[in-house]
Amino acid sequence: MFADARLTNFVANVLALLAVAAMVVAVVIWCVRRPYFVIKTVQIEAVQDEHLNYVTPATVGATIAGRLNGDFFTIDLDSTRKLIETAPWVRRAQIKRVWPDTLLVRIEEQQPLAYWNENEMINTWGEAFAANEGVLADELELPQLFGPPASERLVVQRYAEVARWMAPLGANIREITLSPRYAWEVVLADGMRLNLGRDPAADSADLHGRAGALPFAAKMERFVQAWPALMQRLDNRQIASADLRYTNGFAITLAPQTSTPVKP
Repeated sequence: MFADARLTNFVANVLALLAVAAMVVAVVIWCVRRPYFVIKTVQIEAVQDEHLNYVTPATVGATIAGRLNGDFFTIDLDSTRKLIETAPWVRRAQIKRVWPDTLLVRIEEQQPLAYWNENEMINTWGEAFAANEGVLADELELPQLFGPPASERLVVQRYAEVARWMAPLGANIREITLSPRYAWEVVLADGMRLNLGRDPAADSADLHGRAGALPFAAKMERFVQAWPALMQRLDNRQIASADLRYTNGFAITLAPQTSTPVKP
């Protein structure tokens, strides 16, 4: 009889606790679903107190419009981050909640280095991305880079090497092409073409440029060191192309001379 009473009390206590817990859960759910906790503001700022040049609240707002799921408590921050990273010019995003109805989004922008192939751009990390080129400053002149799939980092590495070698000559790069066979052609701003042959890194598993950096640099160094004397001998006549594929030198092709008509 006494045991039955203890069991009855135990069951009653458990049921009472479950009822209280259910009430607490119901109250929490009711509070969470109140409009007070709906995300009303998405605050955009640059990482590390930098200035945003290309990303605007309008572009981010257009990307997330109607696509945010959940409120302050239930929103999935990782899914929201991935969604915002699809916005134009956004490379990385960091998101955190700000009580009671705000998301703070810190943006790392794409840093454009060049145009890539037909419809993309490439950033300073060697990553291709699609973006609206209309937001670029009018005075910003970017080179054009071409390459096969998965060659972005190699092309950026070689571009940096060629630009560094050509800088003392005051020559800017207009275009660099890496063919499907991994052969290089460089076009300078004055139209001169450099044929550098097949990349030494093409035969290795490392297509980041490190494997063939020294042989590639040797070709450029040979050409750059000969440039001042060559210009003096040619009396600054324009060179149409230079073939740097030779082991101990290079071959040049001169641009046609234009004759100036003489008035009678």
